[in-house]
Amino acid sequence: MIVALDHIQLALPAGAENAMRAFYCDLLGMTEVAKPAALHGRGGFWARTGALECHCGVDPDFHPATKAHPAFVVDDIAALAGRMETVGLAVKWDTALPDVTRFFVFDPVGNRVELIAQAPQQA
Repeated sequence: MIVALDHIQLALPAGAENAMRAFYCDLLGMTEVAKPAALHGRGGFWARTGALECHCGVDPDFHPATKAHPAFVVDDIAALAGRMETVGLAVKWDTALPDVTRFFVFDPVGNRVELIAQAPQQA
């Protein structure tokens, strides 16, 4: 029986690590963490936010995930959307779920990413 989520894995083509770091670490605010020494030669990088790890791994037969995607909950969705638009990313707001504020964007290698507004805290 599953008891927790350890990490998510996203694929990238060889050589795209810096663009992906800029997106996941600089723009989304994740922190890069050291990969185990045994995995250094594979390329890619690992990043973390809270208890969630995101492993970005080189796939020699890379094809972007345009439907499957991670969904990250964010604390200031409007500000994040603005920062993404400022750097030239196309933000696509989605209203299919009336009680959820969210948008979709594609990372630098074309993987789909969903960003969801954090629910307001109840008093």
